[in-house]
Amino acid sequence: MTRHAFTNAQRAGVYRAIAERRDMRHFIGGEVPPELLAKLLEAAHQAPSVGLMQPWRFMRITQRELRDAIAEQVEAERLLTAQALGERGSAFMQLKVEGIRDCAELLVVALMDGREAHVFGRRTMPEMDLASAACAIQNLWLAARAEGLGMGWVSLFDPLSLAALLKMPAGARPLAIICLGPVAEFYPEPMLAMEGWTQPRPLDELLYQNGWETHQ
Repeated sequence: MTRHAFTNAQRAGVYRAIAERRDMRHFIGGEVPPELLAKLLEAAHQAPSVGLMQPWRFMRITQRELRDAIAEQVEAERLLTAQALGERGSAFMQLKVEGIRDCAELLVVALMDGREAHVFGRRTMPEMDLASAACAIQNLWLAARAEGLGMGWVSLFDPLSLAALLKMPAGARPLAIICLGPVAEFYPEPMLAMEGWTQPRPLDELLYQNGWETHQ
């Protein structure tokens, strides 16, 4: 423990938010007050980014017809995903994969255009722009959980079609459809584990030392 550590209660809150964060699919409508939404987006904006490029762009979707159009794109990809899954396709179709029409707030997170101009930290790893945006999304997720709001990250969509729908400039890339808002309750464990789709693996299976698959 160093002198820079938070208090016991503050640390417990951080670890609780991490442990209880869930990818939520079931929402109960309601609203997110404007001042709280601004606070959550500011938390996302405080994420680290390679070369301080801040590649994230946030789009708030407030038009019902646009929300419906996004939901239709997700449904089209859901059907294609089921086909790609083969024998697991029917089981996949039983899963609830989004809450686009039910959530209080719908956001789209995208990578900005002109990212090729940012070389710092990306010369050999250009995908670090995506990693930076993912950090912003995680910040938003943890802050939302701390505020008692559910959040779900939807990735079932065709990036080119969604970019066209939202009139994004050439080079910009949608990364996530974010469902945000009140929920009746949080899942006690990841929903895919509850539904029997898969089970999370313990850390000790994924922790190596001094080389690949050299376990401690």
